[in-house]
Amino acid sequence: MRARRGAAAAARPEHLAARLVKSASPDALLVTTAMRGYLRACLPLQALLLVRSLLPRAPRLLGNSFSLSIALQATAAVSGSVLSTLGRGLGAASLHACALKSGFAAADLFVRTALVEAYAKAGRADLARAAFDEAPRRDVFLTNVMLAAYVARGEVAEARKVFDGMRDRDLVSWNTMIHGYAVKGEVSMAREIFDGMEDRDDFSWSSMMSAYAKGRRSKEALELWQEMRAAYVSPDRITMVSVLSACGDMGALAVGAEVHQFVESNGIEVDVKLGTALIDMYAKCGDIENSLRVFHSMPAKDVLTWSSMIIGLANHGLGHDALSLFSRMISQGLQPNDITFIGVLIACTHLGLVSDGKKYFSSMSVVHGVAPKVEHFGCMVNLLGRSGHIEEARQLIRDMPFEPDAVIWRALLGACRIYKNVEVAEEAMAKLRVLDPHADGHYVLLSNIYAQANSWEGVAEMRTMLRRENIQRIPGRSSIEWQNTIHEFVSGDRSHPRSKEIYEILEEMMDRLRQAGYKPMTGLVLQDIDEQSKERALAEHSEKLAIAFGLLTTPARSTLRITKNLRACEDCHSAIKLISLVYDRKLIIRDRNRFHHFSEGQCSCKDYW
Repeated sequence: MRARRGAAAAARPEHLAARLVKSASPDALLVTTAMRGYLRACLPLQALLLVRSLLPRAPRLLGNSFSLSIALQATAAVSGSVLSTLGRGLGAASLHACALKSGFAAADLFVRTALVEAYAKAGRADLARAAFDEAPRRDVFLTNVMLAAYVARGEVAEARKVFDGMRDRDLVSWNTMIHGYAVKGEVSMAREIFDGMEDRDDFSWSSMMSAYAKGRRSKEALELWQEMRAAYVSPDRITMVSVLSACGDMGALAVGAEVHQFVESNGIEVDVKLGTALIDMYAKCGDIENSLRVFHSMPAKDVLTWSSMIIGLANHGLGHDALSLFSRMISQGLQPNDITFIGVLIACTHLGLVSDGKKYFSSMSVVHGVAPKVEHFGCMVNLLGRSGHIEEARQLIRDMPFEPDAVIWRALLGACRIYKNVEVAEEAMAKLRVLDPHADGHYVLLSNIYAQANSWEGVAEMRTMLRRENIQRIPGRSSIEWQNTIHEFVSGDRSHPRSKEIYEILEEMMDRLRQAGYKPMTGLVLQDIDEQSKERALAEHSEKLAIAFGLLTTPARSTLRITKNLRACEDCHSAIKLISLVYDRKLIIRDRNRFHHFSEGQCSCKDYW
């Protein structure tokens, strides 16, 4: 008998099923074995079809806890629409009734756990909770199923109540809560759970890292990465993708390169997702050469891989290379998506290719079936406006199939600064005061336009408006990486431990710039202060402080990489060109709009940003 049942356990489920279908009185144990085999093979529907075919001949087939719990597991794994086609008797409610009748619902924890899961997967959290509450005793497995049910529905507060009521918790309990909070964007709560764990596994670290990455809390993500390395935890691919995303956000090239080195030294296969993350990280950290190197080394690429490379090239001012890569992508039969066309239109904007930009924009829907979104219209307004086609940009905004947002009007306002168009600038500003009334950058831009037009009444009006409406300036933040640590500065910052040395270098730097012909653009300062104070305010802009720190800490003639959260102002742009000449340095500055590669007194943007 043992030999026969051992052979049955080893048989493939379809072979067992074929024998059972021919049997006049199917053996319940063999049926259970076949069902379990189907479940292990991820074929739950086949398990249920087998039960349905045998029930007329064996009505007591589900009369034991093993077959009943497996039938419930299969029910949980099959979608509701498919389940409805099987007829009555195999849904969660019917199997629940069967369990109650047999007494297994109360006595058997396996059946109770499978029942809660079946209701949860059917979208009936209320019935799942009722079945959970009716359980005379609960173990950690049953409670984890209830936790997962709430988390899957986004009801993390309810999951937390269940979690707090648990006498015993295992890693799954803790990880489920971290994942739930991470998905909901409640990063601090996820960290609270994470910090409360005595033991952590790879999933714990990965979930916490994902929470930071999704919440754009990149600094904490990088700190967590250092904790992981100190704890000798080997990251999985998901963790590495999240860390690389944080590196790109912060401009942390050394940490990103460390992750890449870990991948290579451990022989980890660079799949499409990890490869794309590396491409994106290197491009966002200002190392476009390594970004290209990773791209060309990848044997398989998807549309996101190509799009990331195209956007990276475009943002670095390598528009012709970006457009050439787009042509290669099309020639290889890949279908571009909306993200791809963002990169293509950015390339056209940075090159000033108006006719090409129009052609690509038109081809989105006509050739490729990609409906333009507001971001694509924003790119076109930017392209037309910055190329001097202000009226055409204005008309495009009027003809848009949806309401233009603040980004659209901001692009038009930026174009008006280049071409000193006061009338259209005032129209754009009127819209921005409604759509984004507290963004100080709009007021600064319009004030600059008034100043260029010698409209000092307009400049005074902007200053008055800023004071009257209590509009706070968004502080410019610039960061630079040194010794695997991100050092961040704000304007006038004196909080850095080496602040005294930084300001000494800053004074020396500004003196050398003045000797080279630098003249502070004090008209950019809207505060009602004297001329000397305006010069001091400009000198202490965050990117100048970050550069001073770079000059203090790095070898002569080495490249400085700076990341800024706002658009670089005209004064800093002019100053950095001279810094590259005076100090014989390459500086790669990433601002809100693009990358600027400064070298020998010139910028890759050709003063067009």
